[in-house]
Amino acid sequence: MKLLVHTIIIMSFSLRFISSASSRAMVSARRTLPSTSLLRLKLRGGGDDGDGGVLFEPPKPSSRDISSSSTVASAVEGENKFIKLDNPAPGSPFHYAFPVHSLVEAKNFYGNILGCAEGRSSEKWQDYSLHGHQIVCHWVGADYRCVDYYNPVDGDEVPVPHAGLALTVEEFHALAERVKKSGVEFIIEPHLRFQGAPGEQWTMFFKDPSGNNLEFKAMTTMDYLFAEYNVV
Repeated sequence: MKLLVHTIIIMSFSLRFISSASSRAMVSARRTLPSTSLLRLKLRGGGDDGDGGVLFEPPKPSSRDISSSSTVASAVEGENKFIKLDNPAPGSPFHYAFPVHSLVEAKNFYGNILGCAEGRSSEKWQDYSLHGHQIVCHWVGADYRCVDYYNPVDGDEVPVPHAGLALTVEEFHALAERVKKSGVEFIIEPHLRFQGAPGEQWTMFFKDPSGNNLEFKAMTTMDYLFAEYNVV
């Protein structure tokens, strides 16, 4: 009788152990299964309506860190999961958001005339790469136009606010020619200012379709971009 009771206890413990191990295996299997959900990305291009969402399968689980640009590029090239249109500028790319009165006109100006690659976008804003820096056009209403103030700089009445980039001299002249051919009117024509001083630079000013002021410059000696001295 004692032998029979002992045998039953052993069998009961074995069944509980097998059941527990089976449950753990099922949970582990569920955790390792890749998700079958799909990610909808809206790609804007061609027309201005932005329709035509495309379904993409999300990346499979991986032990690699996908936060680095090189890994992302590999994922794009190897699996075509999403589109990366440009690389960020070295260091710390700046982010600049500004109002516009028309996203259609902004797309033509920043995308076609200035040649900025378009990134994420929605019905209310557009994201562009300006030499690897992130600029965002936000639609705020058809009546918006930038309000200008002016300040004298080396003989020019410079409109403020304004934004832009410090380019190389070669890039500056290439952009000036591109803007000129597009028919965009210069507020301040491309010219050399602060001649003979540490801050000697090429500069030009023009507006986007919403009246936002843009300045692009090129230091003749880029190392002197932050040279400190009294400007007469």
